[in-house]
Amino acid sequence: MHIHSKLPDVGTTIFTVMSALATEHGAINLGQGFPDYPMSEKLVALVSDAMRKGFNQYVPMQGYLPLREAIAEKIESLYKTDIDPQTQITITPGGTYAIYTALTTVLQRGDEVIVFEPGYDSYIPNVEINGAVPVLISLQAPDYTIDWNTVKAKITPRTKMIMLNSPNNPTGSVLREKDVEQLRTLVKDTEIFILSDEVYEHLIFDQIPHQSMLRHPDLLRRSFVCFSFGKVYHCTGWKLGYCVSSPELMKEFRKVHQFNCFSCNSPAQVGLAEYLADKESYLSLSSFMQDKRDYFQKLMAQTKFTPIPSYGSYFQLYLYAHISDENDKDFAIHLTKRYGVATIPVSAFYKSAQDTKIIRFCFAKKEETLEAAVERLIKIS
Repeated sequence: MHIHSKLPDVGTTIFTVMSALATEHGAINLGQGFPDYPMSEKLVALVSDAMRKGFNQYVPMQGYLPLREAIAEKIESLYKTDIDPQTQITITPGGTYAIYTALTTVLQRGDEVIVFEPGYDSYIPNVEINGAVPVLISLQAPDYTIDWNTVKAKITPRTKMIMLNSPNNPTGSVLREKDVEQLRTLVKDTEIFILSDEVYEHLIFDQIPHQSMLRHPDLLRRSFVCFSFGKVYHCTGWKLGYCVSSPELMKEFRKVHQFNCFSCNSPAQVGLAEYLADKESYLSLSSFMQDKRDYFQKLMAQTKFTPIPSYGSYFQLYLYAHISDENDKDFAIHLTKRYGVATIPVSAFYKSAQDTKIIRFCFAKKEETLEAAVERLIKIS
């Protein structure tokens, strides 16, 4: 029997490859984006208590209503936007699922989707598996900004969606107010949808305001805005997130969702509904993660790597061109095997595997983990 692959050019993701290599060689894993420090004991207790109280069966397809209500209150507090928890929020098993579902909701064969590179590795396969065509635009180095004139030039009658990610994985770049104004002008009077990946919403540094699509009713009307509890609360293994959209778009989103996942982890939703009442639990996250970024930068100043600024997310990019002329994948493998530090080559975030001699480090780790990794990286001559 033969399967005609829907993703013939896709193999095992680089995250799986590098994490397995790290385990094999006993390397410190600064590659895959997950914390190695504990999550909130309070949130753990709330979820455990929910299980003991019997919240172990299905919640509604849309998600646990008190959680959706808490999210709506949070959005109003942060972005001054009134969201109906009944018709505009759906709880999903992670942010990546929300992105896939949004794409599947709107894309038809032959549609075009503008995707910025380097970008999260699920975007392009998600577009292609729906029969659509990714239209690739490179972010402008060194700050990885969007050239909106290029975006305008790439729009055709077949353009169905623009995908955005801020803070950006892998670069740590962020949208600014001027970007949002350019976007608003560009899509006005069009039928173009927006997919906004905002899973690092609360991990943005240097007091830069997060430019969410939720701030702007004209953009929200055409947007699917995707979030992750795992990224915010240091529990990536929970795979729990949500999508916010207009009532009309969310109605179609739920048609796809109900025949795929239908219902997400119930006790976690119950625990999160109560935990969200503690605003400090998410408002303090930017400074918490910025401290980790700053500490990692201070440590890395002892190495031969050249930093590229990070304004958000778990990640910072470093240039190694003056250390080695190896391509980034080979260099990352070399670092793992010889020096015991696993990273991610940035070529993995380009469809063409473009090699820019840059690798991605995850600094969402304990201080002692970062210290041990840099002790090894200092040895690179």
